[in-house]
Amino acid sequence: MTDTISDMAPQSIWPDIPEPLMPYSPAVKAGNWVFVSGQLASDFKTGIAPEARAANPNLADEQALQSRFVMETLKRTLNAAGADIAKDIVRIWQWFPWDRPSLEQFADGDCWPGLIISPYLETRNDFIFEPRPASTAVSIRALPVRKARIEVDLIAIADDSEPEGFAAPEGVPMPLAGYSPALRRGDWVFLAGEVPTDWVGDYGEARNMGMPSALAKEARVNPHVWYGSPIEAQTEYTLSKQARIAEAAGSSLERAVKADVYIGDPSDYAGMDRVWKRWFPDNPPARCVIPYMGLGTRGSRIEIAFTLLANDSKLEIETIETSDAPEPWSHEPQAVKVGNFLFLSQQMACDSRGVLADGMLRHPEFPWYGLPGQAQMRYMLQNVAAICEAGGTRLENVVRRACFHDEGDHFADSIEEWAKHFPGVKPASTTMKVGGPLVVPGANALLDLIAYVPD
Repeated sequence: MTDTISDMAPQSIWPDIPEPLMPYSPAVKAGNWVFVSGQLASDFKTGIAPEARAANPNLADEQALQSRFVMETLKRTLNAAGADIAKDIVRIWQWFPWDRPSLEQFADGDCWPGLIISPYLETRNDFIFEPRPASTAVSIRALPVRKARIEVDLIAIADDSEPEGFAAPEGVPMPLAGYSPALRRGDWVFLAGEVPTDWVGDYGEARNMGMPSALAKEARVNPHVWYGSPIEAQTEYTLSKQARIAEAAGSSLERAVKADVYIGDPSDYAGMDRVWKRWFPDNPPARCVIPYMGLGTRGSRIEIAFTLLANDSKLEIETIETSDAPEPWSHEPQAVKVGNFLFLSQQMACDSRGVLADGMLRHPEFPWYGLPGQAQMRYMLQNVAAICEAGGTRLENVVRRACFHDEGDHFADSIEEWAKHFPGVKPASTTMKVGGPLVVPGANALLDLIAYVPD
């Protein structure tokens, strides 16, 4: 199976929904892919839309009301792009703001937010049918609309192919939330976010009822000896699960194009990367690693999702390199190009050592001067432009952006600088606050980007 992708420029999609305050398109269509911006239950006038508020909070669930508003908005947006919410979504992200864990808990390896999302899942099931798309659901610190309980963004493919979902193969635990561990659409295989769990753990065991864990036995280390690394054990187990799921779906991790990695604390990065190098010694996929993610199973400190090519696809995977942008400071390329899409690795305002570039902060002796958000965004986009050019496209062809801010103090000057670089089609965008220092100290934003490459 192959995808037929036209060489038309990306198009903004403007359905009949509340117009956003930020400079982004509700959706961007590039070829037959549709990238939908993060949707919240807001009218962008009063905050949360009146129909998404509970007149009596004892009689209605706030998460369910907001979820229905968001799903209705997504349905209209996809319809305007020629796609069907019921069957065309291939990857979906769900972001839930929550005040736990604290930074201290993250530092101790505790990524458990204690959040219940059943009202959202029940609502989602009214809109999205089997096979359900590959899914990632994590908690973050804050969204850009006060009292927002959920933000959802997604990628859909609207072509003549049919989606094919794959259950977890024998010996791999099946997730509980009703999504497909793997979904194939044409040349592409999308793997849902996997965590190092067997979906049972210690639940129900009397000796562990005080603090049960959902970690699989293979992902644990002995806490009573000096040996072992929890993040390395969990990364190893999670990748082994993903490898078996990919194989069951007719692909393999050797065909990985892009990886989304969610970790609890920046200090887990190095251990994760050591395991990554063993699994991907050559030609690793593009990768974005985001810290301070609240994960959906107690004891987990990493979640990994992949975008892959099917084994029988004729498309080629090309690693993109340019000396006009800093070399990656960990084990990923600057970008990976496949067909008409360029998947970029994480962008922060740093050099090839993973150290903040010069001029990215206010001088301590001149605290009233400088706009760090503007400076860092400009620096990142200069590098993105160089990588896009090396990949056969332009910065203006970026179609999807996810932006993760540390505390959000520099959001205003950051987004103003971003908008200057996109006078035409504004990329689909999702913005959130992670609530702590990023992996690169001093960086105030992290970008995760996909660009379109015209024929």
